Amino acid sequence: MARIDAAKKGVDIETVFQDRLGQVAQDTEALLDHLLAPPPVEGERARPARLLDAMRYVGLGGGKRLRPFLVVESAALFEVSRQNSLMAGAALECVHCYSLAHDDLPAMDNDDLRRGRPTAHKAFDEATAILAGDGLLTFAFDILCRPETHSDAEVRLKLVSALARAAGLGGMVGGQMLDLAAEGRFDASPARLGEQEVKVLQAMKTGALLRFGCLAGAILGKAEQSQWKALERYGSALGEAFQIADDLLDLEGDPATVGKATGKDAAAHKATLVGVLGPAAARRRLESLVTEAQSALSPFGGRADVLKAAAQFVATRQA
Repeated sequence: MARIDAAKKGVDIETVFQDRLGQVAQDTEALLDHLLAPPPVEGERARPARLLDAMRYVGLGGGKRLRPFLVVESAALFEVSRQNSLMAGAALECVHCYSLAHDDLPAMDNDDLRRGRPTAHKAFDEATAILAGDGLLTFAFDILCRPETHSDAEVRLKLVSALARAAGLGGMVGGQMLDLAAEGRFDASPARLGEQEVKVLQAMKTGALLRFGCLAGAILGKAEQSQWKALERYGSALGEAFQIADDLLDLEGDPATVGKATGKDAAAHKATLVGVLGPAAARRRLESLVTEAQSALSPFGGRADVLKAAAQFVATRQA
């Protein structure tokens, strides 16, 4: 994998990355805790307590917050206010968390554990888990539309449009449908997808939200076209790398470390690049994607070193 040069001599960029990732996780947690709090003013429209509790259960208390981190760090390249980028990152995290709650349902992946604790439908019930996911999805667009996300209404509109496309028919939800079809949910047997078909599926299912995390910074910062394209290339490579690493973790990871059941992909006939290429070739592809992601950031020089470190983190993570 390509070596990362620290922006300043003697600085351990990996330590800087971990510190910033941790700080974004902490700040995102605090912001979501605030945004998902019960109404403080008497007479304000009620939020059903059980639904709010479930939304908070799904949205708070876990996760690396990689997607908000990508928003904050990509926006920092353009000196965007941290408040603005954290708001956009919180909206993205709401969409991500909703997708996890729905993925875990018996009709989808039928998982009992998420982040080392019972999944939403186990902690509450299926109907509440579905509505909690619905609530988080729609709340994401409520957040993006607020002036605190950006003072420029055109920027807010672009964020809403980009996230809707990343999350919807041509993005995550569409990818989920392709994933289910590949399992053989709608036919007599699983589909045998080739490498390119799996890449398309995973670019939609997993990559679209990660790519949005990078492009959100470009939108917030009103980036030039060349800068936009650089972040788009980075986000695309990062998304593919993330999914390959995830598939390798499912094949080889320790459930206690990963925080959920492993070994389910093969049993469910999931279409993965690890399955198509084999583990060894998939690891080689993963290394090449890290190099590709880091190279895409060359227009930003040393200012993008932390984002380069994120690419290595994605490829080598253990959970």
